[in-house]
Amino acid sequence: MTIKNDTNFVPSPVERVRERLYIIKVGGKIVEESASLKQLLTDFSQIQGYKVLVHGGGRSATALAAKLGIESKMVNGRRITDEETLKVVTMVYGGLVNKQIVAGLQAIGVNALGLTGADMNYMRSEKRPVTDIDYGFVGDVKEVNAGLLADLIAKGVVPVLAPLTHDKEGNMLNTNADTIAGEAAKALAKHFEVTLMYCFEKKGVLLDENDDESVITKLTPELFEKYVAESVINGGMIPKLENSFEALNAGVKRVIITRADQIHTQNGTTITL
Repeated sequence: MTIKNDTNFVPSPVERVRERLYIIKVGGKIVEESASLKQLLTDFSQIQGYKVLVHGGGRSATALAAKLGIESKMVNGRRITDEETLKVVTMVYGGLVNKQIVAGLQAIGVNALGLTGADMNYMRSEKRPVTDIDYGFVGDVKEVNAGLLADLIAKGVVPVLAPLTHDKEGNMLNTNADTIAGEAAKALAKHFEVTLMYCFEKKGVLLDENDDESVITKLTPELFEKYVAESVINGGMIPKLENSFEALNAGVKRVIITRADQIHTQNGTTITL
């Protein structure tokens, strides 16, 4: 991935000591239901300082596709994005879900701006090559214009990032929201002290998957290897944590895995090097 900083962004004297930036990634279920969305935005607004919100919207996309008679196909939890499905996810992610979030933030005094990767050319991808599976119009991130985002953030604007990028050849590309959050965090680490927060249904990474209170509060590479070897950490949590360590190695200060209603407290599992 290429990080571009070609902008008029000029760090203030305070920024030279690294202003804090929180990048919060939330799943579609939370932002697609009015009650949970309202609570999320209230909690998000309580985070002090600079912040970015990255969202999903898969359930809404599936529901709209069904109404339009378009079959949703998933492989290993990933959406196969053919030409008709691309139209649906662009409408839902970049339109309905994104703008509902922006409007909700504006209602509580947070000056937000909804963006896809095509807006300001802030995130460019390439269509995923076909190997065993043809994912269709799915993008792998190749370039982030970090300076453009940093300039907005420094002006007090809160970017709300939809899980869509573009190839700079006129095509939108469906892109995993975790990837959007991680690539934005790595790029913005050039400008800020970045905390990346992934929200899911549990309070954090658990020692016992049957005990929601058994949260591992701190996780280092050494502990990660130990818990994987003991099968304490397994399945889909392994790639999520591998991506977290990759972000830390790229300059992100810390990664927190938590539940959405804990984002303003920063409780959960804190991942550090």
